[in-house]
Amino acid sequence: MQSCVFSTELGWSAAIWTDAGLSELKFGYPSPAAALAGLTEPANPTAPSPPATRLIERLQRFAQGRGNDDFLDIELDTSQLTPFGRDVTTCCREIAQGETLTYGGLAATAGYPGAARAVGSVMRRNRWPLIVPCHRVVAAGGNLGGFSAPNGLDMKRRLLRLEGSERVTM
Repeated sequence: MQSCVFSTELGWSAAIWTDAGLSELKFGYPSPAAALAGLTEPANPTAPSPPATRLIERLQRFAQGRGNDDFLDIELDTSQLTPFGRDVTTCCREIAQGETLTYGGLAATAGYPGAARAVGSVMRRNRWPLIVPCHRVVAAGGNLGGFSAPNGLDMKRRLLRLEGSERVTM
């Protein structure tokens, strides 16, 4: 297992990698200690490997609003997810920058029509925000829904604005 802490325009971030891929990413914290404390597993930061360094640089560019990065090439360690959670996560990763999809729409896309609330639960526990762009998933009726990252809906609006989405005023 490898972990590191790094700064972006969106605040301090922490990440954990296993042999299977990126295990967790947290962002938007006011300090390195707060970012580490936001991880679900305790971690002792190390110097990032070359692949981790490349991802950190990509995340920093994304946070600056530079580039259109979908992060689809990033391998995730999804071992802690149920099959439903994996399906929802996979489909969420396909939502393009600047686009949004409702919780119900994501449920239907993942093959589970009517499971909007369950999709909301998967998004609330998303271990890879930005890589799995849960900020692009919104409530029906034009509401933004929720967002569990630091600064909640303000951060969700900021991310949507950064990506050029029209959904930032709700």
